[in-house]
Amino acid sequence: MTEPVVSVRALKVSYGKFEAVKRISFEIPKGEVFGFIGPNGAGKSSTIRVLATLQRKFEGVVKVCGLDVRRRPATVREKIGYVPDFFGVYEDLTAREYLHFFAAAYGLPSHRRKAVVDDVLELTDLTHKIDFQVDSLSRGMKQRLSLARVLLHDPELLLLDEPASGLDPRARIEMRELLKALKEMGKTILISSHILHELANLCTRIGIIEAGQLVAEGSLDDIFRRLELMRVVHVQLAGAGEAVAADLRQHEGVADVDVQSDRLSIRLREDLLSIEDLHAAVVAAGGRVRMFQPEAMDMETAFMKLTEGVTA
Repeated sequence: MTEPVVSVRALKVSYGKFEAVKRISFEIPKGEVFGFIGPNGAGKSSTIRVLATLQRKFEGVVKVCGLDVRRRPATVREKIGYVPDFFGVYEDLTAREYLHFFAAAYGLPSHRRKAVVDDVLELTDLTHKIDFQVDSLSRGMKQRLSLARVLLHDPELLLLDEPASGLDPRARIEMRELLKALKEMGKTILISSHILHELANLCTRIGIIEAGQLVAEGSLDDIFRRLELMRVVHVQLAGAGEAVAADLRQHEGVADVDVQSDRLSIRLREDLLSIEDLHAAVVAAGGRVRMFQPEAMDMETAFMKLTEGVTA
């Protein structure tokens, strides 16, 4: 099997007697987008700082692209792009100067820098700001410029610590669309956030951390099945639905069927009956389906059920 891009085994991070991260373990395969979710103070940033080789004191084994971050930090830095939750101040540099400076720092040959800088500016939709001073840019543009910076050397892993923090709604949408583009490019991404709904449609896997402990890890569907959360499916039929509803109530996995004026609202346990099998059951019961619409699962509900609302 292909080695995961990120491998964390029994990671513990302490600051004096305070344990910020308590022996957590997880992996991120190549091409996955891993959402690291938890309240402020849960241990997200401490974990990311270890992966970024910035937190040298820790216990456990942490590898990036098969490289031990403790033993080979310089090589690991060539493989990652790290965007912290703050930008820093570059008052006297334009966006062009800022990116050319980091292109040189990443070791890009001088004859390639202009083309690479142009490419990352186009990707982040900042070409029109190339000669603006960095300090004059909005927070959202600064965050996109941070992403442009870490893409210069085409890293294998992106570490994004609260990239939407402090952004207005429009800037958050722009950031989300940019992250979707990076996902489609096949980038492996670890993104931390406490804004749950922003990660629901972006991440292939999530890890929920609270008080330094990983309380759940896996795909959204895996976590919902584990919690036995129910999905509501709305079904509109041609003709009366009472007979179909009575039949569906006999199926294992159907918790309830509410017969409304124009539809059936079915509460479904997906760990016992899949959405596809529910559709087949409706048809088998004689239902002529006009509309079949499962509601999106609610990540906030999963989060509240898994956690107790405390920090480390």
